[in-house]
Amino acid sequence: MFNKKFYTILISALLLSNTVFAEDKPLKTDLRELFQNNSAVIYAINLRTFNANDINKNDIIDFDEGETSGNFLNAIERLDEIKELGINAVHILPITPTGKIKALGTAGSLYALSDFRSLNLQLVDEKSELSPKEQAQKFIEECHKRDIRVIIDLPSCGSYDFYINRPELFLRNDDGSAYIPSDWFDVRIFNVPDNDQIFHSDIFILHKLFIDNMISIGADGIRADVATIKPYIFWKELIKYARSKKDGFLFLAEASENWTKPVAEKAYFTDYKSLLDAGFDGYYGNYFDLKNWKKMQDLTDSVKNRGKVLKKYSEPKSVIGSFETHDEVSPLLIGGENFAKIIIWLNATLPLNPYYIDGFLQGDDYSYEYANKHANETFTDDEYYYVHRGQIDIFNFSRKPGSDSDDLINEHKIAINFRKDNQEVITKGNFVPLKTDNEKIFAFQRILNGKSIGVIINRNLVNSENVKLKIQKKSKKSSLTFEKAALSGRLEKSTFSASLKPGEIIIFTLK
Repeated sequence: MFNKKFYTILISALLLSNTVFAEDKPLKTDLRELFQNNSAVIYAINLRTFNANDINKNDIIDFDEGETSGNFLNAIERLDEIKELGINAVHILPITPTGKIKALGTAGSLYALSDFRSLNLQLVDEKSELSPKEQAQKFIEECHKRDIRVIIDLPSCGSYDFYINRPELFLRNDDGSAYIPSDWFDVRIFNVPDNDQIFHSDIFILHKLFIDNMISIGADGIRADVATIKPYIFWKELIKYARSKKDGFLFLAEASENWTKPVAEKAYFTDYKSLLDAGFDGYYGNYFDLKNWKKMQDLTDSVKNRGKVLKKYSEPKSVIGSFETHDEVSPLLIGGENFAKIIIWLNATLPLNPYYIDGFLQGDDYSYEYANKHANETFTDDEYYYVHRGQIDIFNFSRKPGSDSDDLINEHKIAINFRKDNQEVITKGNFVPLKTDNEKIFAFQRILNGKSIGVIINRNLVNSENVKLKIQKKSKKSSLTFEKAALSGRLEKSTFSASLKPGEIIIFTLK
């Protein structure tokens, strides 16, 4: 039966106060600089599940049994945990109110935005005397105390509730109906002017208010959901506005070289190059295609083509390690722990900003006991626990991501410490593919000023592979150290040969 407990969120959500920025004390963050230098290590969090307490272990949060979902305040309890993982930035999935009509899931999709100016009261601790805004500020303050920067997600579309209340803000079909992005029937596409009228449009003003509000709670940057759906001039002006309020404010575009078409017939499509031109500091790239890459040339093409594009800009630009995102099926379901470890080491050694989804390092394959079953209780008009198979749940009040395995966490700690020890080479060094006699072996070096790190991976997750390759050495006196070595490995002069087990990884340093 439809439960009205959380439906009041849409009506009673408190407006954040407008921010007054002191001209003599401009706000500043170093997140943009970190990102441009490939030094941001980003952890994506769904606050609604981040520190949820599922006592009866049925994967769903049963409020009538005293269980609690994640919120701004209890999320603080896990910050030391992720700090120990070497994380210095968190990407917070949307914290705006969610739609409740024609909804997906029993809590509403995080990306079905129903108000730009409010916080999602689902993320508020009702027992606290702090206001919703003060609770959000407290969370971000605690992040900053640990040198963790905060990126807030900006949803690209509005919920059906929003459309009902402000239909003039939305793109229309010829018959007057609102445009629906493919496969997302709970949201509608905003109508954004692609000319000077943008400065006077309500939709642009609402986005500016969103920026003001996020800066007022302490955010250091924005991740723009489906950034391609809005025109160049929109982003150029919004980015300029945000950075006039907070110097160093990051803008990360959800965009890829692979995405070449709009999400709906009449929707805008702004490609990733135009988004970078507009001022975005980076984008997703196409590392989520790793699951389809079977030979080294695939990786080489991806890294080198991207490098050519990014070098054209006077200001540094970069990408994230988008191997696994909240829109991607868990690597554990695709290739098991070996595949997950490959992702961990590629995140640690490629020219990018490492990126992880909450639960991945803890071994979660995002399988939920309740998935797509009829719900016992709902806070929207959806009576089913809607989920995407193998993806972190963004639709329901569900359990904290994770599992009982520490294997991937331990692997990550080794990899991230290796990255720290070789920070300059990894963040600034050249990417040099290594020639092998086996195209199923991924092999490359990162080289800078006579120092080098090397990576050799058997991309075959089923069978062992033999390989012979030549390591690039600057001189005969170069000192080579294997950090992770194959038991069968053999090095003669500069030639390395081995039989690598499925998914096996070899790491070396060269000085």
